[in-house]
Amino acid sequence: MRVLVIGAGILGASTAYHLALKGVKVDVVDEEHQGKATLAGAGIVCPWATKADEPEWYEMYAAGARFYDELITGLVARGETSLGYRKVGALVVAEDPGEFEAAEQRVRERTKAAPEAGKVSRLTPAEARALFPPLRDGLPAIHISGAARVDARLLAAAMLRAAISLGATYRRDNVSLAMRDGGLLTLGSSGQQLHADEIVVTAGAWASRILQPLGLHHPVQPQKGQIVHLSLPGVATAQWPVLLPMGSHYLLAFDDSRVVIGATREDNSGFDYRVTAAGQHEVLSAGLSIAPGLANATHIETRIGFRPAAPTIRPILGRVPGLPGLTIGNGLGASGLTVGPFAGKCLADLVSGQPLDRSLNPYSPQGLTPTA
Repeated sequence: MRVLVIGAGILGASTAYHLALKGVKVDVVDEEHQGKATLAGAGIVCPWATKADEPEWYEMYAAGARFYDELITGLVARGETSLGYRKVGALVVAEDPGEFEAAEQRVRERTKAAPEAGKVSRLTPAEARALFPPLRDGLPAIHISGAARVDARLLAAAMLRAAISLGATYRRDNVSLAMRDGGLLTLGSSGQQLHADEIVVTAGAWASRILQPLGLHHPVQPQKGQIVHLSLPGVATAQWPVLLPMGSHYLLAFDDSRVVIGATREDNSGFDYRVTAAGQHEVLSAGLSIAPGLANATHIETRIGFRPAAPTIRPILGRVPGLPGLTIGNGLGASGLTVGPFAGKCLADLVSGQPLDRSLNPYSPQGLTPTA
């Protein structure tokens, strides 16, 4: 079997890596678009605090976090050391006491069946600030010791290197799909045909363009995210926990005295690759309101990524009805860095005919039946 994976973000890289582990011949093609979500993403692996209450989707979300231990162990065994992943714990905070109590109840209930979440404890404001010094005074926190942070670009690159070491090939190119004699035809930018028994499209926010010539209306749209990177020179930030206020913004720190505040969620943005005054203001205002100790930090950069946003919270994962040999993985949105590696393994199992750890039936691209 030869499989072509189109798109090498965190989902595509995981798909390629897990196919290569099975001995499948894998070709990976990526256009390396400016604004690819994986290149901008600084992620938090902590599904137990999310407000998402759809049971089926939450279980998938939690499975993504559970899978990380297996993933990291396997990559390290293959000699990969630059993974951008570390379990640093999380602090869940809320300004409203009622919301804080509800969050604690939700976390404690969910972590009963999740040993990977580690220990859950309530911290006083002083204890919380001792772990994350810029935090505003007076905020108690729920501490989840097993939560982690991940640098998406490093992890995706590590999985891709591991796939290549197992025999996969990679190249940068613009791929197009077409129908010929009732079958799928894949062409590179120079017009050469790319031969594959199976095609997996994991091209994120750009997948709609690739699938459109097949008569498929793919509902995933780009959701623009602006994410601010700050520096605290001389401050040891490597062990700081991720910070989760009860909203869409978050903070996390990396090893190089870097603190990240994210992120906007801009729908109907198209592929507008610009840092805007409004976006910068939104992110900094949200971050400094919860962590005023960052006010004197140095602004390093603001990254932009286009999340692949589906119409609902559920992603699109599975084979396309009516088009044998075509599989889609997309629509993970803001959950991509938690679910992406596990979803990639599921796609690899599906394409190679192996039993799945979790059914993908709830995420099947049923609405993508070709119109012609």
